[in-house]
Amino acid sequence: MNKNLIHSRFKKHLKDYDKNAKIQKIMAEKLISLCSKKQYKNILEIGCGTGFLTNFANNILDFENYIAIDIVDDCKQYIYEINPDINFITADIEAFEINFTPDLIISNASLQWLEKFPETISKLQKTLNTGGEFIFSIFGKENYREFLYITGISLNYYSDYELKNMFPDAIIYPPEIHIMSFESPKDVLKHMQLTGVNAIEKKTWTKSDLKSFETEYSNLCGNRATLTYNPVYVKLANKTVG
Repeated sequence: MNKNLIHSRFKKHLKDYDKNAKIQKIMAEKLISLCSKKQYKNILEIGCGTGFLTNFANNILDFENYIAIDIVDDCKQYIYEINPDINFITADIEAFEINFTPDLIISNASLQWLEKFPETISKLQKTLNTGGEFIFSIFGKENYREFLYITGISLNYYSDYELKNMFPDAIIYPPEIHIMSFESPKDVLKHMQLTGVNAIEKKTWTKSDLKSFETEYSNLCGNRATLTYNPVYVKLANKTVG
């Protein structure tokens, strides 16, 4: 996992993210609906980006303190536009030491970028206050299945079964499938670029690579260039509860 590449690709396309990340916005709204309470003292959001989830939380939840973390410093301008009282911190959550006790940890479509996924999730869960919740969305095995089939390139996505084995005490909600349609395979690549997903690889595509990709994509999908999203939602509680 190249964290510098992730940082630079997301930073480059922040201004394009809101218009193109339609599925991520749907995920953020559902994630907030899974919160058991509407009032929390301390909220920690991981990977806030341009603030899809932050905005829903700010409008729906009551809180005293809200800390939003992202690896890209430029995200802070988007967060402060939502609520200038939110405390934005530029940090990689895998290296960040939490010095307070969250009542709610939330993260939307970002934790798939972790290098040490189960270890980091477990570490975060242990920081929860009594009765606290850790609710996050990531992507499952079917995510970008068309792109994987053609290129063999993918993040290490987990199935709901694998997640349940990692976190036996978690609630794993039924995975969803959302299929987006584009006019051409080239538009699929553009969409992935504008939502930061090209941070998966550093490769520079040649004209030959692009032509081959377009041909194989058309052979796979026909006249309808599709891209599959596979959101998975997970809820963890403080292990001392129950």
